[in-house]
Amino acid sequence: MAKLLPSNEHPLDRVLRVILGIGLLSLAFIGPKTPWGYLGLVPLATGLLGSCPLYTLLGLSTCPVKLH
Repeated sequence: MAKLLPSNEHPLDRVLRVILGIGLLSLAFIGPKTPWGYLGLVPLATGLLGSCPLYTLLGLSTCPVKLH
């Protein structure tokens, strides 16, 4: 599973994604009730999982370097 969803997000990146996702989802339920708010599921899911598929495709990572 680690190869499919590698951890490539910094903890701050994850928190910001979750906040953004919840904010966008609120547009579908509380705000103007637009279906565009469901786009908030993307940052919410990637923030909760700690893995961004786009980062994986581009070979990027905001994770801190782990020294062994």
